[in-house]
Amino acid sequence: MIQKITSVFILAAFLVACSKNALTGKNQLTLLPEGELQTMATQEYQNFLSTNKVVAASGNRDAEMVRRVGQRITRAVETYYADKGLTDKLAGFKWEYNLVNDAAVNAWCMPGGKIVIYTGILPVTQNEAALAAVMGHEVSHALLQHGNQRMSQGLLQQLGGVALSVAVANKPAETQNLFLGAYGVGSNVAVILPFSRKHELEADRYGLIWTAMAGYNPQEAIGLWERMEKLSNGQKPPEFMSTHPAEGRRIDQLNKYMPEAMTYYKPVGK
Repeated sequence: MIQKITSVFILAAFLVACSKNALTGKNQLTLLPEGELQTMATQEYQNFLSTNKVVAASGNRDAEMVRRVGQRITRAVETYYADKGLTDKLAGFKWEYNLVNDAAVNAWCMPGGKIVIYTGILPVTQNEAALAAVMGHEVSHALLQHGNQRMSQGLLQQLGGVALSVAVANKPAETQNLFLGAYGVGSNVAVILPFSRKHELEADRYGLIWTAMAGYNPQEAIGLWERMEKLSNGQKPPEFMSTHPAEGRRIDQLNKYMPEAMTYYKPVGK
């Protein structure tokens, strides 16, 4: 029976594999229904928040900053999608932004816009615009469905390619770990699946656009990644970079994307 379910799932997967991503217009292999991942994200996000130290936004400057940046990035994304006639592609997105008291240099975004920033990354971002670049980058991974692709690969390799509902029912712990690993959630995940360089550069490009549209100078991303690289020299990379390649070429590529991003940049109040 399981073999039959697997065969049906793999056949269905290849039938939807040629769907185009709304942002890039390119074909991509996403084997899992995004709606199911969003449902799973809602549960896992609440699980994470209930077992970690969330910094209350009211009265805390850093938490208020995270909320403010998140709202501005969200508006930028929604405006861009509306201008392109793609608003329906954001169906199911219910944005949330939380700051968690954790020394790890990390940030992530689950399907449906569930965002966490760790306090440990704030000394590296140093300013609101660089934080916007981080958040824009992570939001782009969700919009581009990169985590979906990573989890799809993991599901095929580790659980035999069964449908998500079957995997959750039969191996809930393994499926949860795959999900958390695919989205880089927490330092206690056994294996964080790496993004490809292609995925990283796609997230960089669109992250700069969201940053600029939100009224933040996207050029702050250059200084951010220079500081990130210094953190990883001669020691274990911080959590945020464990799935992010740190080659100097990355900054070169950011500089190539910058003219496009600057066309969207209008400082707040101007």
